[in-house]
Amino acid sequence: MTLAIDAQNIYKCFGSNEVLRGVSLQVNPGEVIALIGSSGSGKSTLLRCLNHLEVVDRGTVKIAGQTLVETPEGASKAHYPAERDIRRICSRMGMVFQHFNLFPHMTVLQNLIEAPMTVQGVARDVIVPKAQELLRKVGLSDKADAYPNRLSGGQKQRVAIARALAMEPDIMLFDEPTSALDPELTGEVLRTMRQLAQEHMTMLVVTHEMAFAREVAHRVLFMDSGVIAEDRPARDFFNNPQHPRAQAFLQHML
Repeated sequence: MTLAIDAQNIYKCFGSNEVLRGVSLQVNPGEVIALIGSSGSGKSTLLRCLNHLEVVDRGTVKIAGQTLVETPEGASKAHYPAERDIRRICSRMGMVFQHFNLFPHMTVLQNLIEAPMTVQGVARDVIVPKAQELLRKVGLSDKADAYPNRLSGGQKQRVAIARALAMEPDIMLFDEPTSALDPELTGEVLRTMRQLAQEHMTMLVVTHEMAFAREVAHRVLFMDSGVIAEDRPARDFFNNPQHPRAQAFLQHML
């Protein structure tokens, strides 16, 4: 079986700050991975390296068997393919950010159909019914003609999820999707993500929601100081974390 994500020995520095120090992870199709750890441990940077929002210094990343970046033996820096190949490989992934990133001058429906039409060349009469179905899926059928400034934070994030799904990705990356939300709005976003997990969407989720990680994730990756300090099935991790930093983190979070 071809791995959904296969990342090996990823290094990333910002100036003299080494944020990722030889990170490796593998994600199977249909697997839900929770990526947890203290702020500054490298979680979000790792996610951004996987979909080319950041350029890695060294390492190899394969998405569904296709090489996004590699570091030839003896080379001092990573090598990327042509830009069109990067775009094609990264189109397999959808990304949901902490702060929604919706287009404020477009309605909810326009936000969903813009990328499929402009990037993929999908006809409007083809994508509009799909977008309407995605809005139904996230419980926002009645908001198609609303503008983002008329939505709650939870509604904006569900629109952002639907917008990512409109590109029909095989993999969804979530970068702390509930951290900007009030607690009462967090549940509606997590319900949408649970539904995606039940539909066997491959998901890599940076999150501080420990209940979600415990209940929904197949595996938990605990990051500390730019490395994956622990990678275990979710139930095992929460019942008996092995790494001292993971133990301290859970005592603080739970």
